[in-house]
Amino acid sequence: MSVAAVVLLLVARPRVRGLSPAAWRGVVLYGVAMAAMNVLFYQAVARIPLGVAVTLEFLGPLAVAAAAARGWTRALPVVTLAGVALVAGGGGITDAWGLVFGLGAAVAFAGYTVLAGKVGEETGGLSGLALSVTVGALVLSPFQVAAAPSLTSADVLPLVLSGLLGVALAFSMDFLAVRLSSARVVGTLFAVDPVMGALVAAVMLGQVLAPAVLLGIVVVIASGALTIWRGTASEPAPEPTPGPVPAPLPPS
Repeated sequence: MSVAAVVLLLVARPRVRGLSPAAWRGVVLYGVAMAAMNVLFYQAVARIPLGVAVTLEFLGPLAVAAAAARGWTRALPVVTLAGVALVAGGGGITDAWGLVFGLGAAVAFAGYTVLAGKVGEETGGLSGLALSVTVGALVLSPFQVAAAPSLTSADVLPLVLSGLLGVALAFSMDFLAVRLSSARVVGTLFAVDPVMGALVAAVMLGQVLAPAVLLGIVVVIASGALTIWRGTASEPAPEPTPGPVPAPLPPS
């Protein structure tokens, strides 16, 4: 988080003056959500397979979409829970604390999903992101100070890369994707995360998942993507803002 904060502050050069109290509240809450999401996710990955941890974390944005679901899409969260049951029952979750941390990361991811658009609108995109990541780094500073003496030279490169790729670049891409497309599209694309997690775990970490776990991941992805897509598609379109009334033409 600290590495990402330094990079984003240099790139975005955010202005701290002129932000409303509501904007600052969003920045702080967003930073806390990011800090919690990162810590809880890494704690989950340390205990359960990567693909399973990402699947649990994906339940966060899925829950946000399910809360706004209408009609027949309200039944889809039940299908998603069945997929999670397959993941757990197929040997994907072998550590109770891994499950707790994974679900905690999902709660933080839900907060991240809700706050991302609001912070972007109120602070101007990457400026708000840079401030929020800085807040997250400050929140985690007591843990950073305690862990600093145990760092070795071999830890520096992975630490820097995880800050650049896992926080600064990833969160910046989320912001830009929402602004270029829509929350519906980006939310649905989050469903790709469990697949990528499982593939990376299999190729780079040698974590081969049982067929039941893979089936559960597919069920979670499919039902989650459909829930997010239908939930946001059913939202009423915003009413157009009336423009200024043109002045009457002078008499000829």
